[in-house]
Amino acid sequence: MKLPLSTEWVLHCATSLAQLDPGTSVSTAQLAEYFDLPAPYLAKQLKALVKSGVLAATTGPRGGYRLARPATQITLLEIVEAVDGESVPYECREIRQQGRGALPSEDCRSTCILAEKMADAHEAWRRSLAQVTLDDVLSTLPTTAPARTRRLMIGSSGR
Repeated sequence: MKLPLSTEWVLHCATSLAQLDPGTSVSTAQLAEYFDLPAPYLAKQLKALVKSGVLAATTGPRGGYRLARPATQITLLEIVEAVDGESVPYECREIRQQGRGALPSEDCRSTCILAEKMADAHEAWRRSLAQVTLDDVLSTLPTTAPARTRRLMIGSSGR
């Protein structure tokens, strides 16, 4: 399974927002500059996080994005699915029943074992991400990371 680049972007943006003081908002431009990303495309991804309830957005001169809930309540799975959806990456098209090597229909009454194993792997991946919160990620960062993030992201903006 290959996820789009935007998945990495939103995971890092959410982790950075989790390092800020509660209630602090930062703009798309600040996040884009912080990670050297294209602001217009990043804005679309951030809006998806707002729609899913991961982020909250405010407008105006001091507007921007912040976590909608505490970092202990936001999982990596929520973030990934907000921008990448919940679709299953593997779709069995039953080619075992096609072509010269087609199996008889009576041999195909149960789910294809390959489809079953791929579904199991996808569910394991989802369960793994669902068990990791932003707070868990923060707990693994160097102790200096949150202060550095705050200083570099909002220190010069006066927010």
